[in-house]
Amino acid sequence: MIFIDGVGIGKKDPDSNPFFKYGFKTFENIFGEIPHLEKQFLSKDGYYLFPADAALGIEGLPQSGTGQVSIFCGINAPKFVGKHFGPFPYSTTIPIIEKENIFKTYKNLGKAVSFVNAYPKVFFDYLRSGRTRLSTTTISCRLSNVKLNTIKEIREKKAITAEITNERWNKRLQYQLKVTSPETAARRVLRVAAKKDFTLFEFYLTDHLGHWRIKDEFTTIYNNLDQFLFTLLTEMEKENLTIVICSDHGNFEDLSIKTHTLNPALTITAGLHAKEIAEEIKDLTDIKPTIIKYCT
Repeated sequence: MIFIDGVGIGKKDPDSNPFFKYGFKTFENIFGEIPHLEKQFLSKDGYYLFPADAALGIEGLPQSGTGQVSIFCGINAPKFVGKHFGPFPYSTTIPIIEKENIFKTYKNLGKAVSFVNAYPKVFFDYLRSGRTRLSTTTISCRLSNVKLNTIKEIREKKAITAEITNERWNKRLQYQLKVTSPETAARRVLRVAAKKDFTLFEFYLTDHLGHWRIKDEFTTIYNNLDQFLFTLLTEMEKENLTIVICSDHGNFEDLSIKTHTLNPALTITAGLHAKEIAEEIKDLTDIKPTIIKYCT
């Protein structure tokens, strides 16, 4: 499962939608075209692209906290909370995360799981300080005894940084890691996934770009993500592996605004049971139970 923060299916408008302005090989080479609001469903050669409703019947703009709880726990979190909330999970959803997150469900079934992201030292310093503002994914791992990788696992080629290539760690955190190509990072994820029943990678910089926070890094981040996804999808063993790419809300697909959008969340499936999974996922709450149904 590849979770990409803040990517929806938007308008066919190169002025606002970066996929139309710059092109995106993952869409164009695999599906033959770029999805948009007038053409939200694409399929070709066993690959399926489709929308997932992120609003979930609640007024307001979808947010990461409730959206991610909905994805990882299979519940309508904004309905439970009474509103869309983010970026971190609402406090009353923590017991739900502890009991229902997808890692815990797999482990309860006796399955092996992995979260392939690595965290820098500054993150573990943050944890030791006692502060607890954490993402749904990180909370899920901590409450399910899923290992949080460090620089050690990067050097052992068992994990990758959240920005894929290590460049931002070197530039911003003064690490001296070997820069990894997005193709190599994708192959590393595929190797890890081949040994586990469920593997997750989380990419959050799309949401940052959508909020205009790191515009100076746009081209590098955009191209790295494209090549990473393209490599995953084209080099996977489709007979033995399922890939689900999903998001929690729209944002990046409309750079004319700095807020989230009401657009449906982008979803892609490939490999084993890809068609069945694509047919069953209608909104964010369907993602976890559908994965469990077909991939255990």
